[in-house]
Amino acid sequence: MAKLKTGRHTSSLKEVRKANRRHWANAAAKTSARDVVKDLRNAIQSKDAAKVKELLPKAMSSWTKMGNRNTVHPANASRKIARLSRAAHKALTVA
Repeated sequence: MAKLKTGRHTSSLKEVRKANRRHWANAAAKTSARDVVKDLRNAIQSKDAAKVKELLPKAMSSWTKMGNRNTVHPANASRKIARLSRAAHKALTVA
């Protein structure tokens, strides 16, 4: 790497690049999780049992992964999973 101007450190520049990569990876994970949850809520509202059974594990998996990786707080992920599964169970038993 070429010599940099005074005050610029290669380690800090690398950390900026790493933070940027992590930011975009986390944002993509959150977006995909929200999309699955949106589809799941629509399926719950329309009382489509087959679609709910298909989408609930996907939603739970994506939120669990984000909680384990600290993309979101683990308690927040757990709360989302609990509320989604409760809503899905309610929709499937009433229907």
